[in-house]
Amino acid sequence: MFIQPWDADLDEAEWQTWIAEGHDFGLLSVNGLPGQAPVAVPTHFTSDPGHLLIHLARPNPVWKAIEHDPNVLFTVFGDYAFIPGPWRAKPDTLPTDGVPTSYYTAVQFTSRAHIVDDPEAKAELLRRQLAHFQPDGDHAPVTVDQPPYGRMLPGIRGLRLEVTDVRAKFKYDDHKPVEHRTAVSEHLAERGQDLDLPAAQQQRRRLDRIGPWKP
Repeated sequence: MFIQPWDADLDEAEWQTWIAEGHDFGLLSVNGLPGQAPVAVPTHFTSDPGHLLIHLARPNPVWKAIEHDPNVLFTVFGDYAFIPGPWRAKPDTLPTDGVPTSYYTAVQFTSRAHIVDDPEAKAELLRRQLAHFQPDGDHAPVTVDQPPYGRMLPGIRGLRLEVTDVRAKFKYDDHKPVEHRTAVSEHLAERGQDLDLPAAQQQRRRLDRIGPWKP
């Protein structure tokens, strides 16, 4: 992921807060076996200090690839919007001379994958995930020897991704003048489609923190 200086995270707390705000679905990318394409799996995840926790079905083709090479990448992205050219045209040019772009947030975790096959360890991984996704506890206990989860555990494998590096990108035209960024965020709020409002919120938040860009 190419990151311009003005698109970089301001500090670790920025991307950590963004993830904690509910961005818990991403794409696991694994090097393919020799002569084969990479394997990519969209999935929910939870986190432990320094680790991401995932479970996938046992028939998933990702396992052979991980056993061959445990170095993987997990990408989370969101708050994205297409910015049409007229919104980015300079004040002294025709609107049609503006060049469109994409706004988005992306966080990439370079990790070393550890496969979890022990039944009790898999049960604990599921407990951690359910505590995150169903915090009200409205689910049956996850135990190795009782239904419904006990009989399903053999059909899954767990993954503990040991994070070795994190790269975060907040692409919201932070190198542009304050007036331009303010106008674009207003356009996004007015259009209000798909993820326009979250993208506008990210742009305004970055604007408040950064102000005019200083190389």
